[in-house]
Amino acid sequence: MNKLKDKVAIVTGASKGIGAGIARQLAADGATVVVNYASSRSGADKVVADIEAAGGKAVAVRADVTSKADVDALIRAAIDSFGRLDIVVNNSGVYQFAKIEETTEERYRMQFDINVLGPLLVAGAAAPYLREGGSIINISSNVTAVLPAESAIYSGTKGAINAITGVLARELGPRGVRVNAVNPGLIETEGTHAAGAIGSEFHAWNEARTPLGRIGQVRDIAPIVSYLASDDARWVTGETIFGSGGMR
Repeated sequence: MNKLKDKVAIVTGASKGIGAGIARQLAADGATVVVNYASSRSGADKVVADIEAAGGKAVAVRADVTSKADVDALIRAAIDSFGRLDIVVNNSGVYQFAKIEETTEERYRMQFDINVLGPLLVAGAAAPYLREGGSIINISSNVTAVLPAESAIYSGTKGAINAITGVLARELGPRGVRVNAVNPGLIETEGTHAAGAIGSEFHAWNEARTPLGRIGQVRDIAPIVSYLASDDARWVTGETIFGSGGMR
C-alpha cells in the first residue's frame, strides 16, 4: 500500500513495542520514517533494518524527548535528511502504578516529563515545518476512561495528552494540520512482559472487561495510527480514538 507515499514521519520511542510497530506500519504504507530512540540504538537499528529489508526507507536518530536541544536536533535531522516533515507520532512514554501514599516528586516528574513535556516539545519543534495535510498523532491510553486504581500520576499524564490533543487541533487546524490521539488498552509488548503485566491478575482483569475478550497487540494499534496519518482521515482532527477492544 502507498497511502503515505512521499510522506516523511517521525515516530518517537520507536526502538521497541508500540512505537516500533507504528514505524514499520508507516513504512509499509509508503512513508519514510525517522526512528527515534533514547537509549536502545540496537533496537532502533533493528527496526530500520526491518523496514529496509521490506523495501522501505528509514533512519535511526537518538533524542531525549525531555530535552529541547535534543528535540530540535531530531526535527533538524528529519528536515536535513529528507527535506520535509509530514507526520509526527508522539509515542514515547513511561508508566508506573503506585498507591497514592507512595507518590514522590521523582515519580511525578519522570512520568510527566516524558509523557507530557516530551510531546509538547516535539509538537512545538515540528509545527513550523508541518504543511497543509500534516498530522500529529499522540499515543494516549484508555486509562483516561477506565481510571484504574493506583494510576493517579500515569492517568493524569494521559488525561493531559487528551486535552493537549484538542487544544493543538484548534491551534494548528487553520494551517491545515490535524492532531489526534490514539488511546490503546493493555497491549502485549516487550515492556508489558518486562513489567510482569502479561499473565498477571491485571491481564486477566483487562480481558474480563474487554468486549472483544482479549488484550491488544501492536498490530491492532499501528494501522489506526497509519489511518490518522493518511489523507483518508483528512476530515478527522481533535479526536481521541480508543483502540482497546471496547474496554472503557
